[in-house]
Amino acid sequence: MFDEEQVISGCKRGERKFQEALYQHFVKRMMVVAMRYTKGTLEAEDVLQESFIKVFDSIDKLKNKGALHAWMKKIVVNTALSHQRSKLYLYPMVDVESLGNDAAFDYSLSDFELNDLLDMVQSLPTGCRVTFNLYAIEGYKHREIATMLGISENTSKSQYARAKSLLQAKIGNNESMNYGK
Repeated sequence: MFDEEQVISGCKRGERKFQEALYQHFVKRMMVVAMRYTKGTLEAEDVLQESFIKVFDSIDKLKNKGALHAWMKKIVVNTALSHQRSKLYLYPMVDVESLGNDAAFDYSLSDFELNDLLDMVQSLPTGCRVTFNLYAIEGYKHREIATMLGISENTSKSQYARAKSLLQAKIGNNESMNYGK
Protein backbone atom coordinates (compact mmCIF):
# COMPACT_ATOMS: atom_id res chain seq x y z
CA MET A 1 0.00 0.00 0.00
CA PHE A 2 2.38 2.75 1.23
CA ASP A 3 6.08 2.51 1.94
CA GLU A 4 7.49 3.53 5.31
CA GLU A 5 8.83 6.86 4.08
CA GLN A 6 5.43 7.85 2.64
CA VAL A 7 3.71 6.92 5.89
CA ILE A 8 6.18 8.90 8.00
CA SER A 9 5.89 11.94 5.72
CA GLY A 10 2.10 11.71 5.74
CA CYS A 11 2.02 11.42 9.52
CA LYS A 12 4.29 14.46 9.83
CA ARG A 13 1.70 16.38 7.79
CA GLY A 14 -1.05 15.07 10.10
CA GLU A 15 -2.87 13.17 7.34
CA ARG A 16 -5.32 10.68 8.86
CA LYS A 17 -4.95 8.00 6.18
CA PHE A 18 -1.22 7.74 6.89
CA GLN A 19 -1.77 7.77 10.64
CA GLU A 20 -4.29 4.95 10.18
CA ALA A 21 -1.81 3.03 8.01
CA LEU A 22 0.91 3.40 10.64
CA TYR A 23 -1.48 2.36 13.39
CA GLN A 24 -2.73 -0.71 11.50
CA HIS A 25 0.80 -1.79 10.65
CA PHE A 26 2.13 -1.60 14.22
CA VAL A 27 -0.85 -1.99 16.57
CA LYS A 28 -0.51 -5.73 17.18
CA ARG A 29 3.24 -5.66 17.78
CA MET A 30 3.00 -2.66 20.08
CA MET A 31 0.07 -4.24 21.95
CA VAL A 32 2.27 -7.22 22.81
CA VAL A 33 4.85 -4.82 24.27
CA ALA A 34 2.19 -2.96 26.28
CA MET A 35 0.71 -6.24 27.54
CA ARG A 36 4.05 -7.28 29.03
CA TYR A 37 4.04 -4.24 31.31
CA THR A 38 0.39 -4.24 32.35
CA LYS A 39 -2.01 -6.45 34.28
CA GLY A 40 -4.55 -6.86 31.51
CA THR A 41 -5.95 -5.89 28.16
CA LEU A 42 -7.77 -2.74 29.25
CA GLU A 43 -4.69 -1.28 30.91
CA ALA A 44 -2.57 -2.25 27.89
CA GLU A 45 -5.05 -0.56 25.55
CA ASP A 46 -4.78 2.64 27.61
CA VAL A 47 -0.98 2.51 27.39
CA LEU A 48 -1.17 1.78 23.66
CA GLN A 49 -3.56 4.67 22.98
CA GLU A 50 -1.38 7.09 24.91
CA SER A 51 1.68 5.75 23.08
CA PHE A 52 0.21 6.29 19.63
CA ILE A 53 -0.77 9.83 20.57
CA LYS A 54 2.86 10.43 21.56
CA VAL A 55 4.05 8.84 18.31
CA PHE A 56 1.85 11.10 16.19
CA ASP A 57 2.73 14.18 18.26
CA SER A 58 6.47 13.61 18.05
CA ILE A 59 7.02 11.80 14.73
CA ASP A 60 8.75 14.88 13.36
CA LYS A 61 11.56 14.12 15.87
CA LEU A 62 12.24 10.73 14.28
CA LYS A 63 15.76 11.00 12.87
CA ASN A 64 16.43 7.61 11.29
CA LYS A 65 13.50 6.55 9.14
CA GLY A 66 14.70 2.95 9.18
CA ALA A 67 14.38 2.84 12.98
CA LEU A 68 10.63 3.47 13.15
CA HIS A 69 9.78 0.16 14.84
CA ALA A 70 12.48 0.53 17.53
CA TRP A 71 11.53 4.18 18.11
CA MET A 72 7.86 3.29 18.54
CA LYS A 73 8.69 0.37 20.83
CA LYS A 74 10.72 2.68 23.04
CA ILE A 75 7.77 5.07 23.26
CA VAL A 76 5.44 2.21 24.27
CA VAL A 77 7.91 0.97 26.90
CA ASN A 78 8.42 4.45 28.33
CA THR A 79 4.68 5.12 28.37
CA ALA A 80 4.05 1.82 30.13
CA LEU A 81 6.79 2.63 32.64
CA SER A 82 5.28 6.05 33.33
CA HIS A 83 1.94 4.37 33.78
CA GLN A 84 3.40 1.82 36.21
CA ARG A 85 5.90 4.04 38.03
CA SER A 86 3.26 5.66 40.21
CA LYS A 87 2.03 2.23 41.29
CA LEU A 88 5.40 0.80 42.30
CA TYR A 89 5.35 2.32 45.78
CA LEU A 90 2.24 0.26 46.56
CA TYR A 91 4.10 -3.03 46.29
CA PRO A 92 6.67 -4.33 48.75
CA MET A 93 10.23 -4.53 47.50
CA VAL A 94 12.28 -7.51 48.64
CA ASP A 95 16.02 -7.13 49.05
CA VAL A 96 18.17 -9.59 47.11
CA GLU A 97 19.93 -10.87 50.25
CA SER A 98 16.64 -12.13 51.72
CA LEU A 99 16.04 -14.48 48.80
CA GLY A 100 17.23 -18.06 48.89
CA ASN A 101 19.15 -19.73 46.11
CA ASP A 102 16.96 -20.27 43.09
CA ALA A 103 16.61 -23.70 41.59
CA ALA A 104 17.92 -24.03 38.07
CA PHE A 105 15.49 -22.70 35.51
CA ASP A 106 15.48 -25.87 33.43
CA TYR A 107 11.98 -25.96 32.05
CA SER A 108 11.57 -25.91 28.32
CA LEU A 109 9.62 -22.82 27.33
CA SER A 110 8.88 -24.39 23.95
CA ASP A 111 6.16 -26.42 25.70
CA PHE A 112 4.16 -23.26 26.40
CA GLU A 113 1.98 -21.12 24.17
CA LEU A 114 2.89 -17.44 23.87
CA ASN A 115 -0.39 -16.48 25.54
CA ASP A 116 0.37 -18.77 28.50
CA LEU A 117 3.77 -17.16 28.97
CA LEU A 118 2.29 -13.68 28.63
CA ASP A 119 -0.36 -14.56 31.23
CA MET A 120 2.37 -15.75 33.61
CA VAL A 121 4.35 -12.53 33.18
CA GLN A 122 1.21 -10.43 33.58
CA SER A 123 0.34 -12.19 36.81
CA LEU A 124 3.61 -11.09 38.44
CA PRO A 125 3.44 -8.29 41.02
CA THR A 126 3.97 -4.93 39.33
CA GLY A 127 7.53 -4.31 40.53
CA CYS A 128 8.64 -7.78 39.49
CA ARG A 129 6.84 -7.60 36.14
CA VAL A 130 8.33 -4.25 35.18
CA THR A 131 11.85 -5.21 36.25
CA PHE A 132 11.62 -8.60 34.53
CA ASN A 133 10.52 -7.00 31.26
CA LEU A 134 13.19 -4.33 31.34
CA TYR A 135 16.01 -6.73 32.20
CA ALA A 136 15.11 -10.04 30.53
CA ILE A 137 13.22 -8.80 27.49
CA GLU A 138 14.37 -5.25 26.76
CA GLY A 139 17.99 -5.90 27.79
CA TYR A 140 18.53 -2.99 30.20
CA LYS A 141 21.15 -3.30 32.94
CA HIS A 142 20.09 -3.17 36.60
CA ARG A 143 21.79 0.22 37.00
CA GLU A 144 19.70 1.61 34.12
CA ILE A 145 16.52 0.08 35.52
CA ALA A 146 17.24 1.59 38.92
CA THR A 147 17.61 5.02 37.35
CA MET A 148 14.46 4.63 35.23
CA LEU A 149 12.32 3.50 38.16
CA GLY A 150 13.88 5.57 40.93
CA ILE A 151 14.91 2.50 42.95
CA SER A 152 18.25 1.08 44.07
CA GLU A 153 20.25 -1.28 41.90
CA ASN A 154 19.88 -3.99 44.57
CA THR A 155 16.10 -3.55 44.53
CA SER A 156 16.14 -4.03 40.78
CA LYS A 157 18.17 -7.21 41.19
CA SER A 158 15.90 -8.52 43.92
CA GLN A 159 12.76 -7.78 41.93
CA TYR A 160 14.23 -9.64 38.96
CA ALA A 161 15.23 -12.58 41.16
CA ARG A 162 11.75 -12.65 42.69
CA ALA A 163 10.16 -12.53 39.22
CA LYS A 164 12.30 -15.47 38.10
CA SER A 165 11.37 -17.41 41.21
CA LEU A 166 7.66 -16.73 40.77
CA LEU A 167 7.81 -17.65 37.08
CA GLN A 168 9.67 -20.86 37.88
CA ALA A 169 6.94 -21.79 40.33
CA LYS A 170 4.21 -20.99 37.79
CA ILE A 171 5.96 -22.98 35.09
CA GLY A 172 6.53 -25.87 37.50
CA ASN A 173 2.86 -25.84 38.49
CA ASN A 174 1.84 -25.75 34.85
CA GLU A 175 4.22 -28.62 34.01
CA SER A 176 2.87 -30.80 36.85
CA MET A 177 -0.71 -30.13 35.70
CA ASN A 178 0.23 -31.25 32.17
CA TYR A 179 1.79 -34.48 33.44
CA GLY A 180 -1.46 -35.41 35.13
CA LYS A 181 -3.29 -35.51 31.79
